[in-house]
Amino acid sequence: MKKPIFIGAVACGKTTLCQRLMGRAIAYKKTQVIEFYRHNRMIDTPGEFMEHREYYSALTVTAVDADIIILVQSVTDHRQTFSPGFGSMFPKPKVGIVTKLDLAQDQSEIDWAIDQLKSAGADQVFCLSAKDNQGVQAIADYLEVSH
Repeated sequence: MKKPIFIGAVACGKTTLCQRLMGRAIAYKKTQVIEFYRHNRMIDTPGEFMEHREYYSALTVTAVDADIIILVQSVTDHRQTFSPGFGSMFPKPKVGIVTKLDLAQDQSEIDWAIDQLKSAGADQVFCLSAKDNQGVQAIADYLEVSH
């Protein structure tokens, strides 16, 4: 299995996606510190690390242990969370995930999120709804996750 690190804003769906990929029930849990899931080899980061530049060093240091960088963007968050080229600080493959498809008002919101992730450096983008389990299997297959 690839060892991913999930990076994104507060409440973009990183922890919910990790719960879904691990086959756990979805339960709200605010990530306060970097979480290392040993069995599935995933790294979940607090959204504050993405939203405050002074924490970028924590992301870059932690990403050393990852095989792949996962940039996460919710369709409900219309801020430019990732600056263009953000992913260039990580010398690893970068993948984008658009979350909360079930809450998209229309295709333009999804397209905007995809564009944000590509601008940040994602080579490939997956779209999903962890709540509805839509698109989760595609990312699980990509990461070679075993429940």
